[in-house]
Amino acid sequence: MRNQFDKQPDELNLQLIRMGAICEETIAGVTKSLFEGNVMLAREKKQSAGEIDRLERDIEQLCMKLLLHQQPVAGDLRQISAALRMITDMERIGDQAEDIAELVILLNGSQIKGAELINDMAPAVVKMVTDSVEAFVRKDIALAENVILEYDIINNFFDRMKNTVVELIINQYADAESAPDFLMIAKYPERIGDHAVNIAEWIIYAMTGKHKEREHDMVCRRR
Repeated sequence: MRNQFDKQPDELNLQLIRMGAICEETIAGVTKSLFEGNVMLAREKKQSAGEIDRLERDIEQLCMKLLLHQQPVAGDLRQISAALRMITDMERIGDQAEDIAELVILLNGSQIKGAELINDMAPAVVKMVTDSVEAFVRKDIALAENVILEYDIINNFFDRMKNTVVELIINQYADAESAPDFLMIAKYPERIGDHAVNIAEWIIYAMTGKHKEREHDMVCRRR
């Protein structure tokens, strides 16, 4: 029975890696569509959200199977619990990426001042998502803790974006009308960073049995 159980976490890890990879590709794609004003690419990446949703259901079913039909010990239970929390955050990451795609479509290819900041921000966000999933698979607490620290980079980017929007409005640039859309788009990568931090914190819980409640966590869970 135990040998059978030990094989299924490998499947769980593979599914989580796949889900994380689709999240990463979608974030990168919708960001590129914004930077280039590429509505066709935005429509294409918007479809990826459906795949992320399907994987969430598949992984949830696998976790339930592990809980109901196997005999997980305390450490296994924490790992399964963390996986269930992780897929919820990854599904929300997919939702945020889909929202960016919808706004790109709404803008209909319009170029907006400051889009390069979001384009620069994307690799940092993707790295946080990649590292959080890798930390789970490798059971790497140090990597998970580093993901949490990297949130400051995302937050600094968002502060710069808010300043750009203020500049657009104060100076009444021609594209100031699109400033609210730009600020909304800028908020989505920041929220994705929030979810990556959540994932990292659940990984630490899976490894240690301890989960620290912080102000950041409470803000993110209200979203």
